[in-house]
Amino acid sequence: MIRVLHSVSNMARAGIETFLMNYYREMDREQIQFDFLANKPTPGEYDEEVRAMGGRVFISPGLNPLHFPQYKRFMADLLRSNPDIKIVHSHNGAMGYYALQSAKDAGLPIRIAHAHNTKILRDSKYPLKAVCKQLLRGAATDYWGCGRDAGIFYYGEKRWKASGFILHNAIDLPRFRFQPDVRHRIRQLHNLENYFVIGHVGRFNQQKNHTRLLDIFAAVAKADPEARLALIGVGELEQSTREKAKALGLQDKVLFLGQMANVNEWYQAMDCFVLPSLFEGLPVVGIEAQAAGLPCFFSDQVTDEVLLLPEACRVSLQASDEEWARRILAAKQADNIREQGEDIVRQAGYDIYAEGQKLQEIYLKMAARTANARK
Repeated sequence: MIRVLHSVSNMARAGIETFLMNYYREMDREQIQFDFLANKPTPGEYDEEVRAMGGRVFISPGLNPLHFPQYKRFMADLLRSNPDIKIVHSHNGAMGYYALQSAKDAGLPIRIAHAHNTKILRDSKYPLKAVCKQLLRGAATDYWGCGRDAGIFYYGEKRWKASGFILHNAIDLPRFRFQPDVRHRIRQLHNLENYFVIGHVGRFNQQKNHTRLLDIFAAVAKADPEARLALIGVGELEQSTREKAKALGLQDKVLFLGQMANVNEWYQAMDCFVLPSLFEGLPVVGIEAQAAGLPCFFSDQVTDEVLLLPEACRVSLQASDEEWARRILAAKQADNIREQGEDIVRQAGYDIYAEGQKLQEIYLKMAARTANARK
């Protein structure tokens, strides 16, 4: 058995971590085991499941430049104490440099950088991330991404075309297929039977652009008082989003649902899905929503690679709130056969059962490279 060490923030129920758990569940764990390097000390919702499947969660010293020497010593000790870790696979964007360079210095031959986004937020950490992004290429041996645009952003077009690899954000499709009985149950339980339900799944942070989502929904609600907005997720901007909903007079029309274990059921209850993000790589939630057959409205800052269903489209962030509302409300009149979503998404290559087997074979071949490199 070989072990793959995935570098993450922590194993919270977020997009990248959910993507990893989708693949982890499909591994033959007598051949491949996943471990997780958490770079934040906060426990994650997936920790218990990871340990139940035989995985381990290690807590790093953190992604602080002052702690980098300590980080490198930590990684060297970790890899020396666990020689069955053959691959380090980083999912931290530019800051994945910490894990990859430390693994390189410790002599680990296989180091995967995995691009999940197409931009870096210009926050207080931006200068550090910009430097780490440039150094990332030299620290990695393999260059992966959720899609073309994310790979080009992180590694450059020349390197991506030469050696980039797309690992699809695959999902358990049967969980998300349209089920009318589930739709009826969820809508009845939450008194939504007679409403037009717009859905959104995402962490309350700057990237997901909830403030614009509320402006768009205000325009929808003005045209259709029976519209409702269902927000699934948690995050640092949740309180300010609640305050804005109240200021707009929408507090009775916006559902703040928090972190949900049954997001797949909520997709059934929705009538359409809206994601006006400031940037994205290739969002898992976009794949999930389309598997449920939902008309999807993404901002033009989400890669066009996400468009799988005919009912999926991108709308410019420069377009007015009223234009967004007009296009969203047109979905009420569309002849949408939601049962087709699962098959279309499967044909596009997002079936976790098939993709999981592919990833397992790739890791095994990489482990063979490791063995040859150390001879």
